Amino acid sequence: MSLQPRRVDAEGWLAAADAALASGCRLVALWGADRRPEEGLAVCAAYALEDGLAWIDLDLGRGDSYPAISHLFLHAARMQRATFDLAGLKARGAADERPWLDHGAWLSRFPLRVDAPAAGGEARDYPFVRVEGDGVHEIPVGPVHAGTIEPGHFRFSVVGEKVLRLEQRLGYTHKGIEKRFGELAPLEGHRLAGRVSGDSTVAYAWAYCIALETATGAVVPPRAAWLRALLLERERVANHLGDLGALGNDAALAVGLTHFSRLRELWLRRSRECFGHRLMMDAILPGGVAADLDGGALERLRADCDALEAEVRALRTLYDGHAGLQDRFLTTGRVAPSLAARLGLTGLAGRASGQTTDLRVEQPLPPYPELGVRIATQPNGDVAARVNVRFDEIFESLRLIRAVCAGLPGGASRSACAVPQTAACGAGAVEGWRGEVFVALELAGGRIRRCHAHDPSWQNWPVLEHAVIGNIVPDFPLINKSFNLSYSGHDL
Repeated sequence: MSLQPRRVDAEGWLAAADAALASGCRLVALWGADRRPEEGLAVCAAYALEDGLAWIDLDLGRGDSYPAISHLFLHAARMQRATFDLAGLKARGAADERPWLDHGAWLSRFPLRVDAPAAGGEARDYPFVRVEGDGVHEIPVGPVHAGTIEPGHFRFSVVGEKVLRLEQRLGYTHKGIEKRFGELAPLEGHRLAGRVSGDSTVAYAWAYCIALETATGAVVPPRAAWLRALLLERERVANHLGDLGALGNDAALAVGLTHFSRLRELWLRRSRECFGHRLMMDAILPGGVAADLDGGALERLRADCDALEAEVRALRTLYDGHAGLQDRFLTTGRVAPSLAARLGLTGLAGRASGQTTDLRVEQPLPPYPELGVRIATQPNGDVAARVNVRFDEIFESLRLIRAVCAGLPGGASRSACAVPQTAACGAGAVEGWRGEVFVALELAGGRIRRCHAHDPSWQNWPVLEHAVIGNIVPDFPLINKSFNLSYSGHDL
């Protein structure tokens, strides 16, 4: 997408946030940048407007603080805290100034600064918010869990088994990805982007390539754009299959896990056969895609869609008719549409709470305008609604894949992408299976000066804390899985 930063002063920074909120627009991301020695420190924000994205850029000059916007967009709070941890930029007027990603064990403070100062490297205690009252006690869970999920700490305040409050502590898997981007050549950055969160490798690689292609002026061939959409929809189906099986298992329906795991495995094997990798990693490259498909491969992919749809429809009948399963799903972990809108809930979780945001419809990349995506939404906002959205999105993705296979245009599957030596920037946003994946890229002197990758989990992790309130502790694994948020995509 054609997107240039709009430079503002502190007053304009707040005015942009006020205008976005007043018009019902969304805050997509907030991040910091160190552009020295050519420029200074800066804080940036991306807003989703009716006609596309707006990149707001506040040059801080010799300062290192900016006006907080978390009083307008509640989900900005953790982004502001992370921006301080990474770049040392403080949000003036923020209600919560606790560290977020920095647990005190980093070897340097503010690692995204050019002159990052050394740190002691000693972990410190985190000041959780305490709930006081008769019969209230705390249950700490994690960061190491009994299953194979990534590390995260969950502090429950409960009376009996009823949850009064949940507070999260993340950041245990911080990997230094944004720092690493600055050490890579722009034409290699897509590989790192695709490893931000392995279950969204296609979405991240595509978003990065859009940003790079915008900055370089590269034109993607129509065939490559259609193949990218096919890859993205296959990624969506694979993740929904895995989640539906896990959700059945968490509600004691092991047969659901068995059958959805079988179907996902067959789907992943076909991806490896056609694209060289089970998760389709490195399948999207600057200017296009890595592998083209012949007529035989397209026919196999279409046949897979038909076979999968028949089996998933049968499993949906099983899920819908299983009284024990529905008893666990219905009304559990509910996020009302009004609360979802207030907290910025996005992606499939948002659509399960009555929100209608889907970039494939709002800001469609080719070929989506020709395919006509039908948004799957549910009004109830509970585990059952999030399950139903997954089922509906599988069927819609299968329809889209068949349409791509039938209408794939001819021509090249990749074009050249030349990196300029002058300063340039671009941004890309893709509706991944979990929600909106965003990448902002700045180039200077033929190198990456700053690359910020943003996962929709930043918006959704805080909402999970609200979804659990009033439920019982044993339902937390089920509620958590129904969101299935990314630790890795959050802890860059």
